[in-house]
Parts: sequence; structure tokens; C-alpha cells
Amino acid sequence: MSAVLESVTPSRAANDAPHLLSDALLDSIGRRAALYDRENRFFSEDLSDLHDANFLRASVPVEFGGLGLTLPQLLREQARLAARAPSTALALNMHLYWVGAALHLYRQGDTSAQWILEEAGAGKVFAAGHGEPGNDLGLAWSSVKATPLADGGYRFDGRKIFTSLAPAWDWLGVHGIDESDPQAPKIVHAFIRRDAAGHRTVKTWDALGLRATRSDDTWLEGAIAPRDKVIRVLPAGIPDDPFVDGILGAVLPGLGAVYYGIAKRAFDIAVESAKQRSSPAIGGKTYAYKPLTQQAVAQAAIELASIEALVDRAAQLWWTAGYGEDEPWIADLLAAKQHAVDGALRVVNLALKIAGAASLSRNHELERLYRDVRAGAFHPPNADAAHEVIGQAWLGVLGKV
Repeated sequence: MSAVLESVTPSRAANDAPHLLSDALLDSIGRRAALYDRENRFFSEDLSDLHDANFLRASVPVEFGGLGLTLPQLLREQARLAARAPSTALALNMHLYWVGAALHLYRQGDTSAQWILEEAGAGKVFAAGHGEPGNDLGLAWSSVKATPLADGGYRFDGRKIFTSLAPAWDWLGVHGIDESDPQAPKIVHAFIRRDAAGHRTVKTWDALGLRATRSDDTWLEGAIAPRDKVIRVLPAGIPDDPFVDGILGAVLPGLGAVYYGIAKRAFDIAVESAKQRSSPAIGGKTYAYKPLTQQAVAQAAIELASIEALVDRAAQLWWTAGYGEDEPWIADLLAAKQHAVDGALRVVNLALKIAGAASLSRNHELERLYRDVRAGAFHPPNADAAHEVIGQAWLGVLGKV
């Protein structure tokens, strides 16, 4: 990661600035979440409203039609959105991390991905084509074949999974492996237009939680990325490049913010329930007076505070280039994400305990949050891979084992 980034003046300069997403908008979005979940339906109305609220271009620099929010400011809005509609927030994190990757380069004076900022500023939607069945190496490898073309473009063939925003994307960012030189395979990062030939969506998404993301499969069957939409061609293996760094610097804190939002909502619902439910065992007082309820609320509150602090710290350091050259920044970003998804699960479990058996009902919001929060462990890098990388980074053996 570059130690010095160019200054970008945001339109909102402090974390205590007014919220971009109004409470009224979030209430409207929240009322739709249960129906989307029940019908396994994409969040089309949410997307339209968030377009109108400028959320999708919130972190795009002002000069490209955006609002210029900093990463910490953006995460605050993501968490608020996730509290009311986890699927919507999670899916849009895929769009926002492409903007974040391009912004990371732009702030260093690298304009190779500036067109992403321009397209996002113009209202275009980006989705991520990184997931692949059986690929536990992530961006270090690919099962999708990338074939170089004479004009510098690439043809892509293979299957992508978990393509959130499948019904709505304008640009799909993909990676594939170029093995034209078997002794030196390369990973190709590029973008495919929606109106290009050679890709199709297969409706496979019917999951336990996060159902409204519509993370269907995408088959690439000769899809062409032209030369000017090929962002990077890197040696296969653990990537060492500012563009990939930028992806990680956006997606990992973004995931942390989403799962913090889920946990905060579950906590708020549970606390309100404890204040309302009466207990004959203590003379009709509410459960708020029960010592075990107080203990569970305290445990959840402490967990929430630690999640928020760690995610915010990682975002602040990334945005300000606050990591020293000898600091394992990737370990810090992964720790924030991993602590958020693990801690959010603990908070939601405690919330159900606090709220009681009513939370098991399919009509109860906590039941949906209980299902949604369980996806956190599987976002790449998954829990096992994240712990490996964190340990290797601190031990100084990352990339050497």
C-alpha cells in the first residue's frame, strides 16, 4: 500500500455530517425487506430509491459526478442501510468496492481505472464476478479461462457463482487465468458490459439468507473484455498490485460495516423487547429487570462496541494511508472483517435469547436477521483463509509458505 495518497476533498468532511440516507428512506426500505426475503425477489425498488438518493455514487469524487464521501463516512451509511435491509447493503457493497478500488488508484495519481469512477458517477451499476466453485485461492487463481486476443482484449470462458446484483449490473468485473504460457500463467482482471455477447445468468439463488441479493450464477461463454477494459494482467499467485489492494481496502471494511449493521439492528430489537415483555416471575416487571437479561445485553453491547471500533479504525487508517511500511495492513483489514462477522453472529444469537421464543416466528425480524448473519463466515476470504493470512502476515511468512 502506498504510504502517501493525494488529498481528495470530500463534500462531507466530518463523521458527524448529516446522514446521506434519511430515516424516512430507510424506514421505507426496511418495510420491503421481509417481502423480498419471503419471495426470494431482487430489491428493485430499493435500488431505484438508492439511485435517487445518490448512494451508489456517494464515494465517487465530486469531479466525476459523485458526492466525495470518505470511506469512514460511506461505511456509516452502509451500516445504517444494512440494519434495515441486509441483502440490499451486502449486494451494493459489491458495486461500492469497485468504486473503492478505482478511487484508491486515482488518489495515487493512477488513472487506469478512472473510467469506473466516471461510469459510477453517471449511474452505472458494477457487480463482482470473482466467485468460482471450488476456488479457495481467490484472486490468486481462477477456474475461468482468459484467452488473449490480437487487439489486446481478452475472451473469458467459465462459470462464476454468487454474482450479487445479477439482475441489475451494467458492468461485471471478472478475473480469469491466461495459461497461453504454461510456465508463466497470468491472472487477468477486466470488465464486461451487460450488452456484450457471451454471458448468461442462470437462476440458482435460493439460499438460507441474504435472499434478495439474487446472487445467481453467471456463465461466461466467449464474453469479450476489450483492451481498454482490461485493468490488470498479473502473475498468478498472491497478487501484489495497488488495484487489488484497492479492492481489499474497500470490500473488507464494507463487509464489516454490513455485519455491524445487522448486529446493531438485532440488538436494538432485542433491547426494546426486553423493555416491553413482562415476567410474572418477578412480579410483572419487564425482562429488563432480570439479571440474566442484563448480562446478555451487556455482552452484546460490548461486542457491538468492539466491532464498530475495529471497523472504523481499519477504515480510518486505510483512507489516510496511516499504515507504516512494516505494518501488515492486510492483517488489519482482514481482522476487522473477521471480527465483524464473528461478533455479529454472537450478537444476533444473544438477541434471540433476550427477545425469547417469539423471535423464532417467520414473521419476526430477528428470525430473518438470524439467517442473514450466518453468511458472514463465507464471504471470501472465508473464516479459515482469513485466519491463515492474518497469522502469516504477522509472522512475516505471507507469500512464502
